[in-house]
Amino acid sequence: MKTVMSFLAVLAVIVGFWYAACVPMNVKGLLDAAERAGEQVTPATARERRDAGAFGLVVGNTFVVSRSWSVDRPRLPAPHQVAIELWETTVQKKITSKRSLIYHGKVTLSATLLGFGIGTGLGILLAVGIVHSRVMDMSVMPWAIVSQTIPIIALAPMIIVVLYSIGVQGLLPKAIIAAYLSFFPVVVGMVKGLRSPDHMKLDLLITYNANTAQGFWKLRLPSSMPYLFASLKIGIAASLVGAIVGELPTGAVAGFGARLLAGSYYGQTVQIWSALFAAAILAAGLVALLGVMERLILNRMGVKA
Repeated sequence: MKTVMSFLAVLAVIVGFWYAACVPMNVKGLLDAAERAGEQVTPATARERRDAGAFGLVVGNTFVVSRSWSVDRPRLPAPHQVAIELWETTVQKKITSKRSLIYHGKVTLSATLLGFGIGTGLGILLAVGIVHSRVMDMSVMPWAIVSQTIPIIALAPMIIVVLYSIGVQGLLPKAIIAAYLSFFPVVVGMVKGLRSPDHMKLDLLITYNANTAQGFWKLRLPSSMPYLFASLKIGIAASLVGAIVGELPTGAVAGFGARLLAGSYYGQTVQIWSALFAAAILAAGLVALLGVMERLILNRMGVKA
C-alpha cells in the first residue's frame, strides 16, 4: 500500500506540473486567437507579444488559464487530451485502421522483437568469446564500446541507404538498427555475469577435472542469469527506440515512427504525445514480461534474482 501511495503521489505531482506548464506554453497562440476574435488582450499587437515573456503574458491575461487545457493544436497538450487521444486510437478504432495505435504498435513491435533477438544472440555469443578468449577481450570489447559512441540518429539513415542499395527493404533494416542498440547492454551484462563466479568455485571445478564446456554450463551460465535478464530489460527498451528511429528516415506509413512523423508534419502535437505514451506503455509491458520470465526461470534454476 505504501508503494502504491508513493507512486500515486509522484504521479499527481507530475500531472500537476504538466497542467501548470500548459499555461505558459500555449499562451501566445491563445492570445493570437483571442485577438482575431476581437477580444482585448495585453499587449495589443502580435509583435509586442512575440518579444514578451510567457509568464508575463499569463499575468496580464488571466482569462487564458482555463483555455490552456483545451487548445485544438497546442504546443503542449494537457494530460486529459493525451488520455482521450489514447482511448480513441486504441479502444474506439479498429485494429486494422491506420489511425489505430494498436495497428502501428504491431508494426513497430515486429521490428523490435526481431532486432532484439538478433542483438541478444550476437551479444551472448560475443560475451562468451570475450570471457574465454583473451585476444577477443583485448580486441573486440574496445570496438564494441566505441560503436556505442556513434549517434543512432546519424547512423540510421546510413544503414537504411546501404541496405536499400542492395535490395534489402522492409522489416530487416529497422530490425538491424534495433539490434545495434540492444546488443551492447547484453554484451556488458553477460560478460559481467560470466565472470561473476569466484575463484574458489572455479578452482573446485578444476579439482573435479571439469573441462571448459562443463564449467560454462554448470557454473558460469547459471551465475550469469540475473545479469543477463537485467541487460535484457535494458536491451528490449533500446530495441524499441531503435525500431522507432529506423522508421523515421524511411518515410514509413505504419509504426510509431510514422505516427510521430505524421503528427509533426501536420502540427498534431496531441497525436505525437499519444504515440510517445503508447511506445512507453509498450516498452513497460515488454520489460514486465521479461521480469515474469526472469522469476520463472531463476526459480526453476534455483538462482536468486
